[in-house]
Amino acid sequence: MLELRPNCECCDKDLPPDSRQAMICTFECTFCVDCVDNVLGGKCPNCGGEFVPRPIRPAEMLVKYPPSEKRVLSSKSNCVEARVA
Repeated sequence: MLELRPNCECCDKDLPPDSRQAMICTFECTFCVDCVDNVLGGKCPNCGGEFVPRPIRPAEMLVKYPPSEKRVLSSKSNCVEARVA
């Protein structure tokens, strides 16, 4: 079951469960499209993997399988710089 993390690990932008801006790698590292394209060059800074669009969980399933509330932030230098800018 996907965690559906609530934010971009790079810029900390909110990524609600129905966001079409959320991208994930095979380890569920979660980033927004803008950071994937403009900061990370399409490569996960944590595992080196590729990104794919995060699937949208049907609204009726969010009650039984809620998204994660835990915010995760990358400590990679390019992401720290993106949060400061």
